[in-house]
Amino acid sequence: MKNWIGKVLEFEGSAPGDINIIITNDKNLRDINVKYLSRDYYTDIITFDYSGGDYISGDLYISIDRVRENAKTYKEDEQRELWRVIAHGLLHLLGYGDSDEQEKRMMRDKENFYLDLIPSFK
Repeated sequence: MKNWIGKVLEFEGSAPGDINIIITNDKNLRDINVKYLSRDYYTDIITFDYSGGDYISGDLYISIDRVRENAKTYKEDEQRELWRVIAHGLLHLLGYGDSDEQEKRMMRDKENFYLDLIPSFK
């Protein structure tokens, strides 16, 4: 995973700093969402960006419950869905947004591109 994260950041012209991936559940992630973002709903990932200078750093909090539910909903392998969510968080650390349909489409295209760098997902 570390090598793949490095490749994603390299493709985007950045270098990895400290990137932490914290796997949690729906309740904990919703509590974080309420406390830090004032949003009272479930989500699959919350990204806290601590980047500085040329290095990308941050915490990716991921709800494994949402990952499993999304995998089931979209008929996707759970492991691939987890990697997709990680890619999504990395893209947020890199400055990409997903607040409108055009941004969401671009992020999804990039997620698919980076998932294809993982041999077992081709």
